[in-house]
Amino acid sequence: MISTAIRLARVGSASELAAAALMGLGYPCVMLAALLPNLWFFAAAGAVTYVADWYLHQKNSYLINRLSKVRAGLAIRFLLRQLLLILLLAREGLADQPVFYAAVACFLLFYGLQAPQGALATLIRLRRTMPVVTRNIDLHAVRIPDAPPQALLNRSAEKMLHLDIPAMAGVIVAVASGRNVIGYAGVAATLALGLLYTAALVPYLRRKKRAPAAGAALKAVGTWLREYQPTVALYFSGSDDSAYQVNMWLETMEQVDGRPIIIMRERALVKKLQPTSVPILCVPGGQHLMAMDLSTIRVTLYPANVGKNIHMLRVPTMKHVFIGHGDSDKLASVNPFSKVYDEVWTAGQAGRDRYALADVGVRDEDIVEVGRPQLAPIRSWTGTPANPVPTILYAPTWEGWDNNPGNTSLLLAGENIVKRLLAAPRPVRVIYKPHPFTGLVNKKAKAVDERLQKMVAAANAERAADPRWAQEIAAARSSQAAARAELARIEARIAQLSAPGRKGGDEAEESRVSLADPHRLAEIKRLRAEWNDAYWRSFGWWEHRVVTGAEPKLYDCFNEADGMVSDISSVVSDFIASGKPYAVTDSAGVGADEFRRQNTAVRAAVILSNGATELDELLAAVADPAADRLAGERKLLKRYLLGPDEPTSIEQFNAAVRALAAKAEARNNGVAQRLAGQRIGELDQEADGAGAEPLDAALDTVAEKGAQEATAAH
Repeated sequence: MISTAIRLARVGSASELAAAALMGLGYPCVMLAALLPNLWFFAAAGAVTYVADWYLHQKNSYLINRLSKVRAGLAIRFLLRQLLLILLLAREGLADQPVFYAAVACFLLFYGLQAPQGALATLIRLRRTMPVVTRNIDLHAVRIPDAPPQALLNRSAEKMLHLDIPAMAGVIVAVASGRNVIGYAGVAATLALGLLYTAALVPYLRRKKRAPAAGAALKAVGTWLREYQPTVALYFSGSDDSAYQVNMWLETMEQVDGRPIIIMRERALVKKLQPTSVPILCVPGGQHLMAMDLSTIRVTLYPANVGKNIHMLRVPTMKHVFIGHGDSDKLASVNPFSKVYDEVWTAGQAGRDRYALADVGVRDEDIVEVGRPQLAPIRSWTGTPANPVPTILYAPTWEGWDNNPGNTSLLLAGENIVKRLLAAPRPVRVIYKPHPFTGLVNKKAKAVDERLQKMVAAANAERAADPRWAQEIAAARSSQAAARAELARIEARIAQLSAPGRKGGDEAEESRVSLADPHRLAEIKRLRAEWNDAYWRSFGWWEHRVVTGAEPKLYDCFNEADGMVSDISSVVSDFIASGKPYAVTDSAGVGADEFRRQNTAVRAAVILSNGATELDELLAAVADPAADRLAGERKLLKRYLLGPDEPTSIEQFNAAVRALAAKAEARNNGVAQRLAGQRIGELDQEADGAGAEPLDAALDTVAEKGAQEATAAH
């Protein structure tokens, strides 16, 4: 029941639900206390609303956003509490007393202060916002001052409103004690603090505290581009949850031939990127991006098909390549939009065949097989489980935009899969890693995900209480504690190294200070490897695990697992690189033979029905190589899906980059020769210049003539 309430209220935890309930009950109680009147009931209920409101803001609760949509926003809630205090004073018979007038005047003046305070905070933020956000780009050509203290700007409206507490408390105590001076002191404190907060913001409006003007910042970026002369770009636009689609390509971009750059469009995503040595240029404004000189770029890579790609696709001097963010049999892997690119790069022959079968307009000669450079960290299977208890990874994909039942196994098979794994006659360890988009479209998928997490937690508790595991648990207790301590140390050091500049810096300041430091990046890479090792040591090899968030990565889970259950997605294709047994769920119920025919990646898989009764075959293959009848098929399928092992994927990838860059260079040289130095669309002017129209006027004349001809044709 609690989980249902949490889901319906759109809150993240039981504590958030409790805070929401307290706030929902608190305001009626405050009103009732004011009407009775009952001073101490009012004080207690009011305190509850303050605490609950503050907690929900601390948790950044979805409920807070919803309240503002129904005319119950933050300022309204504070105003309501203040009005109810005035009502309480009136009901107490104090409407003709000085303390009543002092309270009314205080709240009126206090609300008058909120307008300049809010305006100042907003103006400071605007003047600290540059048209670009950068990492590893030297912007020394412009002066970017340190950011104002976050204590002044972070949640400034909420902080300002909470300054009414001295007045509220002072007036209540004054009424209770009969000492009006306490009320006057509270009123004075609230007004003084409000004035002080407003005044503290004023110095940060000075010119030397502002970020550079848009023109100056863009000019500095232009200067850097001319000096750096990038040749290969990774271009990305996406939602707040899609940063993983860029992160998976960072290591490849660090190894790419040429001078790489990552061009992004959403500010919020920059903070979610992992540390890298590659320059990152985020340009939210389309007009700013299209005005930049990107003429040195010869190859642009696109991990996603999104509308903002058009701002780069319009540039003819570079070649455009769709590389995607995974390789699977999903329809997204053969999107008709892909035909707008000069080339489409796939991992292996399977990707080429998918486009041929789909017939969406992508020509075979425009497809290049480059392998999957990201799969280098995946270790090959030794043929036997690494621990006394085999580990099975359950990594379902999400429900997809079309909510097709064949997209994910969660809805129809998820609980059956996990139940059968947890109750397997020969014990296994389960690692459950749901897709980060789970529940984005279908809330039933999120509900199943929550139930699976509870099932895993309950199975862990049951195993911990089972005498059969007592010896292992006791023996590992000290080493697990040491691993957890090591995790805390590593996480603190990574956080220290990953945050550019000082704590509390804003986007502008971080753009100034976030220059690549090879030593820092090398230490972060080493620490991440140590973190991953310590993470898996921090719990027992018999202990089930739910893995969410960015760490540990999916490939780390691959290396820890001895087998996997998943759905039709790039997860399956990537796992095949390990050579380990795997199972895929036929959630749509098309039948094993038809399922294999439709989906290349399942040709070497154990096919599961929604009842998951076929799991025994997977568990047998994991436990005993002699029972693994699909080992040969997996080896053949790996080459078909992911390409040959030699040359390496990164070598194939770089060869494709060089070949396409050469095509772009040849195209540009050819165009330059044909135009004889003129710009495309530039008109020949009379040799002597006498009577020649200016270029703009000539272009207008041609455009008008073309419009007339088009009208006549219709």
